[in-house]
Amino acid sequence: MDDAPADEAGDPESVARAICLRALTGAARTRQQLADLLERRGIPEEAATAVLDRFTEVGLIDDAAFARAWVTSRQAGRGLARRALRAELRAKGVDGEEAEQALAEVDDDDERAAARHLVERRLPALRRVDRQTATRRLIGMLARKGYNGGLAAGVVREVMDETGFGTEDPDADGWDAEDA
Repeated sequence: MDDAPADEAGDPESVARAICLRALTGAARTRQQLADLLERRGIPEEAATAVLDRFTEVGLIDDAAFARAWVTSRQAGRGLARRALRAELRAKGVDGEEAEQALAEVDDDDERAAARHLVERRLPALRRVDRQTATRRLIGMLARKGYNGGLAAGVVREVMDETGFGTEDPDADGWDAEDA
């Protein structure tokens, strides 16, 4: 956020209101994100609290709605698991109960389907490596997205078995069945 000249003049609540409105214009923000912004901008705590309370009261700040939208977007778009989503929400200042309600919208089937989609999308790029290397890389990718090892290994094995990955002509991809 840039320091606008308008922020220099006026009572702290007016300045805080202007800062929050500018921040909310670009994207939804959590109460904690706005509180941190106001603190960085030197707004007194009392003025910041008053403005944040009012914005929450009128619905301009809604951490529960933010959490639901964040989970839906990041799970569908990036394929993140609940564990990674929980960490992202915590970093954005969404409290435990609101975060857990949003995360409850992602069930085990959704998580497994997202992991499977990620593996299916990445697998063709790994055709030149052996099955063991591809497995390690795919499980690592899923782990970075928050998936537990058991789910990741199961999905990778399932997709590889279904596609016949690593069972092709050994000379085609440099993998020799005797090396297994």
